[in-house]
Amino acid sequence: MVFRLVLGCGTICWQITEELSERDGGRLLVITDDESVVETLRDESVPARRADPTDHATIATIDPPDVIFVAGDRTDVNRATLETARDRFPDASIVAYMGGNATQADRDAFEELADHTVDPTDAMAGRVLEQTTRPAAETAIELRERLSAIDGRLAVVTHDNPDPDAIASAVALVDIAESVGLSADACYFGDISHQENRAMVNLLDLDLRNMGRDDPLDEYAAVALVDHSRPGVNDQLPEDRHVDIVIDHHPPRGPVPGEFVDLRQQAGATSTVLTEYVDRFGLAFHPATATALLYGIRVDTNDFTREVSPADFEAASLLWPHVDTSILRQIEHPSLEGETLETIAQAIKNRMQRGSVAVASVGRVGDRDALPQAADQLLAMEGVETTLVFGFNDEMVYLSARSRAADVDLGETLRDAFDRIGSAGGHADMAGAQLEIGILGSADDEEEVESIVSVVEEVITNRFFEAIETRPGAQIGSYTQTSEWLFTQRGGEDDSESV
Repeated sequence: MVFRLVLGCGTICWQITEELSERDGGRLLVITDDESVVETLRDESVPARRADPTDHATIATIDPPDVIFVAGDRTDVNRATLETARDRFPDASIVAYMGGNATQADRDAFEELADHTVDPTDAMAGRVLEQTTRPAAETAIELRERLSAIDGRLAVVTHDNPDPDAIASAVALVDIAESVGLSADACYFGDISHQENRAMVNLLDLDLRNMGRDDPLDEYAAVALVDHSRPGVNDQLPEDRHVDIVIDHHPPRGPVPGEFVDLRQQAGATSTVLTEYVDRFGLAFHPATATALLYGIRVDTNDFTREVSPADFEAASLLWPHVDTSILRQIEHPSLEGETLETIAQAIKNRMQRGSVAVASVGRVGDRDALPQAADQLLAMEGVETTLVFGFNDEMVYLSARSRAADVDLGETLRDAFDRIGSAGGHADMAGAQLEIGILGSADDEEEVESIVSVVEEVITNRFFEAIETRPGAQIGSYTQTSEWLFTQRGGEDDSESV
């Protein structure tokens, strides 16, 4: 149990004492010579004692603490307290607040005796810099300039089959563009088939344009990518398409084009980044946009439990007053369709398990968004920590993986296993891939198709198990020749993309 000793209790002390008293069940004691402060702390159930923290006798009988925080307001008193504390507890870790009137001699003493010094001047300067430089004010100014320079209409393109984070980010960027007089459309390729995603779009009445691969983009003077960063990778844009704006939170897997690029890998969602921009542009949050952005953040951070950052909580606090909570509840609890339930049942029935890893093929699927729901359901089973569920649609096979194992990075695992025969990516605990099986198009009858499907199922299952078992940097050699042949015998144009 960690013992934390607070010596002196000025302004900065009040800001952290409550948190310290609740942290990890450790022991806390505050010593200050201000009787009113002691009484107030005790009323808040914080252990406190009235005594002079600079006096050796005050701390002579105290058990050695793990951490000492010198937290008075006056520099001279804090220096004396620090000298006393270091003399009495030479092995303790000491954090000392310098106060606002430090001389050079004071600074030298704090530097010598404290393990960490809190200098209010430096802290204030750092906070000012944080609020007035990248990635806040400067990037907002750059984005405004880039949007204002576009002469024509802007296409804000999500990745294929967009999730809530991508949809919300696109809608928010359209709002921002229109605030500077630029016409824009939120565009996507593929389908929005997941029940919650459809509910989000329909209930919030979000204006989205569904693009086809052959739809001309000539009407757009510029293109922005949100929640992905490269044209032709996880979207159906030409790979050489000029990109004006890229806003994403995923680590790039190659060079990122764009006149304006903001890759915020520390953010848990692209919606977090767009929330900051809406705020920086001084725009009012429309309830539909605010609700979509908050839902996007919640989904991508798994309700603030996965890859979450302080910026995600800040964004949520900005959005919450403008969110339509009744619609949010409806989005989060849509009814499951019969086909989705059948896919989940098929995954449970067909699962193959090795240790804590379960893999299941569900055969032919009409709704690819049933796959991640099936993967989630398998993960809820006892003894299962990592899942992969895949299914076939036309000449494509779609894969969805989930994990709660601390030593598994699913994004890297799927890339190791399938990048050479398709495209894959995602987060450490949730990822996906898709592979084109062009050879199915040349199969003569159903029996031949089923035979090919059976072989593909074996290839995918073994590749995934091997990638898990040989992480990191798996190079799957046993099945490379067979699988590469299967996934390159294509009956037409290559339109594979990542998930």
